Amino acid sequence: MEVTYDPIHLPYDSSYQMEQADHWRRVRAKSYELNKSRSDALNEVDNASFSRFHLRVCMVAGVGFFIDAYDIFSISIVSTMLSYVYNNGNSQLDSTQDLLIKIATPIGTFIGQLLFGWLGDVYGRKKMYGTEITIILIGTLAQAVAGTGSAVNIIRVLFLWRLVTGIGIGGDYPLSAIITSEFAPVHIRGRLMSVVFAKQGWGQLAAAVVALGAISASKRSLQENDVHTVDVLWRIIVGLGCVPSAIALYMRLTIPETPRFTMDIERNVEQAVQDVENFLTAGKFFNDPDATIQHVNAPKASFADFREYFSDWDNLKTLIGVCYSWLALDVTFYGLTLNNNIVLQAIRLGPAVDWFDNLYQLSISNMIIILGGAIPGYWVSFLLIDRIGRKPIQYLGFTMLTILFVIMSTAYKPLTENQHSEKIFVVLYCAANFFQNFGPNTTTFIIPAELFPSRYRSTVYGIVAACGKLGAILVQIGFSSVDVSSSSDSDSQVDHSKLQKIIGVLAIVMCSGIASTYLIPETNQKSLEELSNEDQGEYIIGLAQPRVVLE
Repeated sequence: MEVTYDPIHLPYDSSYQMEQADHWRRVRAKSYELNKSRSDALNEVDNASFSRFHLRVCMVAGVGFFIDAYDIFSISIVSTMLSYVYNNGNSQLDSTQDLLIKIATPIGTFIGQLLFGWLGDVYGRKKMYGTEITIILIGTLAQAVAGTGSAVNIIRVLFLWRLVTGIGIGGDYPLSAIITSEFAPVHIRGRLMSVVFAKQGWGQLAAAVVALGAISASKRSLQENDVHTVDVLWRIIVGLGCVPSAIALYMRLTIPETPRFTMDIERNVEQAVQDVENFLTAGKFFNDPDATIQHVNAPKASFADFREYFSDWDNLKTLIGVCYSWLALDVTFYGLTLNNNIVLQAIRLGPAVDWFDNLYQLSISNMIIILGGAIPGYWVSFLLIDRIGRKPIQYLGFTMLTILFVIMSTAYKPLTENQHSEKIFVVLYCAANFFQNFGPNTTTFIIPAELFPSRYRSTVYGIVAACGKLGAILVQIGFSSVDVSSSSDSDSQVDHSKLQKIIGVLAIVMCSGIASTYLIPETNQKSLEELSNEDQGEYIIGLAQPRVVLE
């Protein structure tokens, strides 16, 4: 679309008018040249074949989600160990302690997503990439060596360091998602992003496997209810999260800045074009610090511009749709995954005759749920995300979760009254995990990273993801009302009526997610520029004027 300029009207033969006309011709010519360079470079990115560079991006981003999942979901088993050590040998922490341990990471994640989402747009995706892993590394190490004393309670110390770890985990969400989406070719963007997110499933599995190995190696001591052994075990399980964190920190230094940030936010088209050529051909990047930078005249981020963009109902309803969809999903995802021990005890898979049997069965049960539902769900999404689209998968996931939770809530008593019916409950529970991941857990991660202009993409992604963590915080408060008290090592009493009601509420929340999906556009096989809902034809209008400093 051609931009019409309106120079000052002077008489036709005026030399001033001729100069102005010549000036605008040069501006139009330069604008056309810059827009063509930008368009050609972005077309190269969008139409590129899968390469080793794309594989490296997926590995670097994916290892972050492996770490995130390991750190977040290992607490399902670790909380039981903490209770043995710091709650007089009971198999569960009291409701306040359990809430503090499980709510700390979502609160930190909420803060980190908002903070790093904004920083990713201000300072760049690459500059912030690695900072969040450093925070995770520090927080994880501090948890593993945390102690207690007369003036400080270890549960509150762990709350603090899990909150710090959560800030780093929160920062990983917008940065990894945006970097992957902005480098990915259009035709496989969904698969590349889903394979990054699928590492979350392997992180969950790794937490269960590490716990199982540590518990099995300490069988004799655990059968004797040895507090010292349990205290060592939970520190080992948590502390091993530092190993992949250190690896990820090194790997993230090798990722270049995305061309869309360089073009649209730094407004340095020439450098972005060079970067595209470098990483698509050689898989490397080079930035000459002495190169002359020519900033272009393009839209800049500002509060007024942000408000104007979202004053358009199409953009605002999209934001509402993705925010609520992620909130609804996380209510269920974190409600179930962080409280597997409560659900498993409700169907008598957790408690046993001694500490070893209890911890061993909890680890095995977590592995069954992850292998039977979560991991298959991630990979079915990977296979179909670029074929059938994002919205059909999200609709299907929310619908099936609604149906499953209605069944589990209405038939709760007959499903938990004996061992035979409990197997059916476990199958339904695994199916719920499957349709979370072959459904909104994957799509809510992908869709926000494909929408909105580059100058706001990371900021808005942080806002959307933070809405999800708000849901996670709320559901932990809800689960804290489910009383799990131990009268002996072999008999944990769960308030079944409250758990039944919570599952019923989850069904209502999942049903509302179906409605919010309607507000979201389909993003499959569309470029990020098309999905930004902005005119791209004359995105750049010449070179930016140099700033004059008056002394």
